[in-house]
Amino acid sequence: MLAATAGATLVFLFARVIFGADALARLGPRAQGLALGIQRNAWSYLLVLRLVPLFPFFLVNLVPAFAGVRLPVFVLTTLLGIIPGTAVFSLSGAGIGRVLDAGGTPTLAGILTPEIILALSGLAALALLAIPLRKKFTSAAG
Repeated sequence: MLAATAGATLVFLFARVIFGADALARLGPRAQGLALGIQRNAWSYLLVLRLVPLFPFFLVNLVPAFAGVRLPVFVLTTLLGIIPGTAVFSLSGAGIGRVLDAGGTPTLAGILTPEIILALSGLAALALLAIPLRKKFTSAAG
């Protein structure tokens, strides 16, 4: 987990140095709106992107750099967000090992159990729930 976080952070910093922290905002009004949304809800967006593997890992490292996400937020959400995936990969690998040790053939259904899929979906939903909650509390405070 530490090595993956360190590697992601290096890609993030490299992209920021080469393209600038506001690269996404320079692509036009639509991209600028996306960058602002990511900046306002960086914790939630980045946790969801790490928990739900919809986008390639390297892309999830680049977009926050282009959107101007602060480095500490990126590092912490990366570290926290890859923990469940690391656990799932480890459990899946152990499951494959048991199947192979028994002389069987591993299947996707044997690795991606409903419990693992449900747990990851629940974590992603929890991270997404933070966005409307933050808006509610911000508007109540302002």
